[in-house]
Amino acid sequence: MENRFEKVRKILIIILVLNLFVAISKIAYGIISNTLSMQADGYHSLFDGVSNIIGIIGIQIASRPPDKNHPYGHRKYETMASIAIAVLLLFVGLEILHSSIDRFSTGAQPNITSMSFVVMVTTIMINYFVTTYEHRKGVQLKSEILVADSMHTRSDIYVSLSVILGFIAIKMGYPIIDPFIALIIAIVIVRAGIMIIRQSSQTLCDVSRIDDEAICCIVEAMKGVIECHNIRTRGGADDIHIDLHVKVHPDMHTDKAHALAHDVEKRLKESFTGVSDVVVHIEPATNT
Repeated sequence: MENRFEKVRKILIIILVLNLFVAISKIAYGIISNTLSMQADGYHSLFDGVSNIIGIIGIQIASRPPDKNHPYGHRKYETMASIAIAVLLLFVGLEILHSSIDRFSTGAQPNITSMSFVVMVTTIMINYFVTTYEHRKGVQLKSEILVADSMHTRSDIYVSLSVILGFIAIKMGYPIIDPFIALIIAIVIVRAGIMIIRQSSQTLCDVSRIDDEAICCIVEAMKGVIECHNIRTRGGADDIHIDLHVKVHPDMHTDKAHALAHDVEKRLKESFTGVSDVVVHIEPATNT
């Protein structure tokens, strides 16, 4: 587990450096050329970097072992960090929305040059590498924060493509496209934030992770088990906790019942990916 957290932390540091480079490039040239859509895209990328910093801090806390005050560990701090990223997304989306409305009023003219296209194409290539690499590692390591951050970065690609299309329209004599593209970016950012909140809230709200019937089919097929019920599952995708009651013959000796509970735990961990803890309550069946 400690090795997993270290891998996630190193990935976030690599992504942080790349995101900061992309953000500074877009913001700097967006200011030079007075291009609102490019600046908005740059701030979008900047918050990718901020989210990486939050992610690194969240991973550091989540990697701590269970203690007296946190007997189930600190894994949910990683989920909370994901929600913090989403809140930042919503904030920057509203800021860009406000800037877009102002630009519609002022009618300022952006200055699109060949360098504008070079900067955008280069950052798109970097973002494509970032989102592909981060999402693949997130799935491999079953890290909510990496998957959430990769979704955020993926939106950068579509946003940047829309900015390039806006450049073309501006070159054709339609400068009003600039604040319009910025408005679309704001919507994309807000949508990404809402999606991350929805996914992360499932862990914080203890949404059921495994179908009860699937668990019953496995447990009730085991020798010595008469019935299983009161099944509860919760946790993250890679930290699922299962709690269930198993009925056995009332004459079963305590040592055999204890051994059966261990077998049930082992079978469930082998059958379902991400199960980290299984609590089995042995009960005597009343009618056998």
